Amino acid sequence: MSASNAPDRRPRTIILDCDPGHDDAVAILLAAGDPAIDLKGITTIGGNQTLEKVTRNARTVLTIAGIADVPVYAGCTRPLVREGVVAAEVHGDSGMDVHGYALPEPTVPLDDVHAVDFIIDTIMSEPPGTVTLVPTGPLTNIAMAARKEPAIVDRVAEVVLMGGGYHEGNKTAVAEFNICVDPEAAHIVFNERWPLTMVGLDLTHQALATPEVEERIKAIGSDTADFVVGLIGFFREAYRENQGFDDPPVHDPCAVAYLIDPAVVSTQKVPLDVELCGALTTGMTVADFRPPIPEDCTTQVAVKLDHGKFWDMVEAAIRAVPGR
Repeated sequence: MSASNAPDRRPRTIILDCDPGHDDAVAILLAAGDPAIDLKGITTIGGNQTLEKVTRNARTVLTIAGIADVPVYAGCTRPLVREGVVAAEVHGDSGMDVHGYALPEPTVPLDDVHAVDFIIDTIMSEPPGTVTLVPTGPLTNIAMAARKEPAIVDRVAEVVLMGGGYHEGNKTAVAEFNICVDPEAAHIVFNERWPLTMVGLDLTHQALATPEVEERIKAIGSDTADFVVGLIGFFREAYRENQGFDDPPVHDPCAVAYLIDPAVVSTQKVPLDVELCGALTTGMTVADFRPPIPEDCTTQVAVKLDHGKFWDMVEAAIRAVPGR
């Protein structure tokens, strides 16, 4: 194969905007441990728990993984116009409760730059089309960045977010938690010009952490693996009690997996929007599958997950991180 025809194997530069959160923790490990990803920084947003708690959790995950070169930036404390809500019933009082594992004091520092400013500064300082935004929590930071500096929209490579669902909801009958917490922010993000992939519940409910998966991770035998097993144990009980799942779906790393290898997640291009005014449907992500799909459509939804390849990726990343 000639050099001109060779695939581009340079790592994808991403900013992971998250609210750890059990599945966010796995997303951090996947992004930090896979060589296909250049994790430029982690920005945090209030969601699964308060901003203070989820920011501490992000620093804790990096500490456990032995990742000292990824900076952490705290973002917005609440949605654009609504009161904040948390998901303590699913993620516990800390936002990242675990079974049988003692979380260490985080040693990774918190940067004093605001997350929104870090997002803007990074995108504006890197070559156009090289930074991908990967939000796995409410979209407040991303919306604020787009409004504060509109020039970032044309410079972002793409936005790959975990949130929404074209047939499923969890916070309400039709709305997923991340979108429902700040639908106004989601409306901004979904309607900008950048390419956007929605990795929603229809896809992430396929990413089940089965007992077989748990045994695979346990067999790694590292401290980081023990941490992930503890996460899955708490998450399984929470999902059984609150959402009726036998095994918990690990949502957020699916967005990272798509960037590592798009073949793991199949997608379909469709127009997307967010409902803001419905008495029963606020926060619903509306996907218009009616043909013909407009030629200028810049949005797509994730449809099907290769479960085996996905967990192969996660296992490899857990093995790759250096640990404490």
